[in-house]
Amino acid sequence: MTTHVPFTDNFTDLSNTEGFQFEFRCERCGNGYRSAFRRDPRAAGQKLARGLGNLFGGALAEFTSAADRLLDRGTNSPAKDDALRAATAEIGPLFHQCRGCSDWVCGDVCWNDGVGQCARCSPIPTEELAQLQAEARRRQLQERLETTDLTAGIAVDQQARPRCASCGAQSSGGKFCGECGASLNPVRRCPGCAYENPPTSRFCAECGTGLVA
Repeated sequence: MTTHVPFTDNFTDLSNTEGFQFEFRCERCGNGYRSAFRRDPRAAGQKLARGLGNLFGGALAEFTSAADRLLDRGTNSPAKDDALRAATAEIGPLFHQCRGCSDWVCGDVCWNDGVGQCARCSPIPTEELAQLQAEARRRQLQERLETTDLTAGIAVDQQARPRCASCGAQSSGGKFCGECGASLNPVRRCPGCAYENPPTSRFCAECGTGLVA
């Protein structure tokens, strides 16, 4: 009689040619555990046979190649079934299946043991309260910030210059450069009409007088 092999959808098969290993993950937070690696006893015999086949060649090499193919086809073999059973028994106690959403979740972080459901379906009161408090604080801070004047002392009618035109130093605000003392809002005054032009102007925007000697 065939023995059924229990399995879930929250694991990844990490088995290779040397043996079997499985990785189980929580379907809520993504944390997971790997089962202990179980070496496949057939792998050692296959490796020995492959070495002899390479050494002697001929019929023995053909036999070794057939053994390789047989082992490859034996991925869903009794040995692997046994390994999956052992891995499920080893890692299974660290997970719980929620009867609300059917997800498998880790017992350390995502399981509400008092209710018997995952923390998504039945949030843990203290954690949920902490989250709601954090959201309320964020909302209240934003409301207070919107009514607070953060621009006092800033000349908003002047062109902001993030770098000093004289020395190129990064500006942190104010009227003068903290590195060289030069004005952060320099102007080029027209000798004809006294209009204050931007420092890079070559002609006065008001009367057209040349500003570069």
